[in-house]
Amino acid sequence: MFKNLNKISKKEKTLVLIKPDGVQRGLIGEIIQRYERSGLKLIGLKMVLPSEELVERHYSVDPDWKTKAGEKSLNSYRSKGLEPPSQNPEELGEQVLNNLKKYLTSGPIIALVFQGMNAVQVIRKITGGTEPLTSDVGTIRGDFTIDSYEVADVDGRAVRNLIHASSSVWEAEKEISVWFQPEELINYRLVNEAILYDVNLDGILE
Repeated sequence: MFKNLNKISKKEKTLVLIKPDGVQRGLIGEIIQRYERSGLKLIGLKMVLPSEELVERHYSVDPDWKTKAGEKSLNSYRSKGLEPPSQNPEELGEQVLNNLKKYLTSGPIIALVFQGMNAVQVIRKITGGTEPLTSDVGTIRGDFTIDSYEVADVDGRAVRNLIHASSSVWEAEKEISVWFQPEELINYRLVNEAILYDVNLDGILE
């Protein structure tokens, strides 16, 4: 039983989007390098200038996303003692989505698919928390950007946090299908996979 689960986990896939601010700041190579150094394998890569329709499809893979985003926004306003522009989570969620559309269609993005054991969790750990200001030092968001929810709210825009990373295996599967065709994902073997996955490190010694 455990052997089969282990085999599946080694093929786990996740989506990463390097957002327009990451591209404009010349961080593509640095971001990819950090993920690759973890041992994950890059199996899909493309530069895209997304449409608003594509962005909406991306966030609509979870049919409850708009409500969840609105509730999160409401809680954020309340925790700061601020009056939200609406008490309706759906309306606030729509506002969040519109801000994200403006953000992600403002310039080219890099869409990536990484594969490997615990890919979703590893990518999110390296990426850091959604808000750059409170992300840990050593994470991509914590090291390379200074934006915050408070400033983004004042400006009426999405927080500029460089990267989108899938939050679950289920979400990753749905999101990858939005950005990539199956034939665009390359199945190949890396030499370092022998170190990461072979039980007895077979093949190191000649």
